[in-house]
Order: sequence, then structure tokens, then C-alpha cells
Amino acid sequence: MTKQFHDNTLSADALDQIFREARSYNGWLDKPVSEDQIQAIYELLKMGPTSANMQPGRFVWCVSQESRDKLAECASEGNQEKIKTAPVVVVIGYDIDFHEELPWLFPHTDAKSWFEGDEDGRIEGAKRNSALQGAYLIIAARAQGLDCGPMSGVDLDKVTEAFFADNPRHKADWVCAIGYGDETTIFGRSPRPDFEKFNRIA
Repeated sequence: MTKQFHDNTLSADALDQIFREARSYNGWLDKPVSEDQIQAIYELLKMGPTSANMQPGRFVWCVSQESRDKLAECASEGNQEKIKTAPVVVVIGYDIDFHEELPWLFPHTDAKSWFEGDEDGRIEGAKRNSALQGAYLIIAARAQGLDCGPMSGVDLDKVTEAFFADNPRHKADWVCAIGYGDETTIFGRSPRPDFEKFNRIA
């Protein structure tokens, strides 16, 4: 029997929402993001691939005004108001000792042994794969009709101290505001390169 292939491409509207028309927002409408929405974002992002399913991302969802103000104190001046006024700001961090969880996250083999005794290698893998998970977070939020404002303009040591003090093996890497974006706060879209500029097919 011949296998039937189907075009499962998302609709043009869906692709616009997630990629082509999506923007990074600097300001937010006064509209809350619910805990159900937050959990729904995580339920999607966790399904994205990471090396050996290591899942090194550690996320702190700053919802209360107190937590957002504390995070804003760790940010550059230009990012402070964005953080204070967003409904949710997520601290995307990583766990240096993610390998301790691999016996249940990747039970097919002894993956934990691959990373034992190699902290530098674990840090490299944790940074790369948690950054991937942060990208999945943005896609998941946009897929649910929310907008994002990713930021790296924060003092990571201060963010780590403020939000991961209870586990010194967790380190902050960047933050992302989530909410309903105020279109008056965005700039004109910056150029995007054509395929030929930075790609080649070998």
C-alpha cells in the first residue's frame, strides 16, 4: 500500500501569528495573563527537543508586582519599566546539574554518566538547551495569542542571586516579558536577510 502524505503546514494566519507578524513588545495592555495560560505555555515548551531530553531550563514566572519590581532592580534602566508593567516576566535559567535528573528523563541508557565529572561540558550543554527552551517558550506564548518581549539587558549575577538563591546550581540567562502587547510601543521592523545572505545548501 502506498503511504499517503498530507500537507500539514500551518495556515498562513497561524504562521503570521507566530513568526511573520509577531513582534517584540516594549509595552503592555492592562490585561492579565492567567496561571492557566502560564501552565499551558510550559506544557507546550517542554515538548520541544533538548539533547538527551536533558530539560535544563529552570523558569521563574514573575507575576506579582513585588517579584517584577525585584527583577526590575536587576535590569538596565531602559528595561525596568518594561518589566514592571508586564503581566508576567519569565526568568529563563539553567541547572548546571541537570544530569542528576537524566535517569528518569532519559531512561533508555545511562545518560547521567555522560556528564559526570565534566562541569564545563554541562554548563555548555545547559546554556544551549535552555536557550532552545526559551525559544520554545516564545513560540508557545505566541501560539496562544500572547505577545513577548525578550530581554538580555539584565545583570545576570543579580538575577541569579535574587531568584535562584535557594539553589546555587541554577543560573539565570535571560528574561522574557509576556502579555498583550501595546502596538504603540514597537518600532518599525528591522531588516531580515534574504536566504542567500547567510545560507548555503551543501
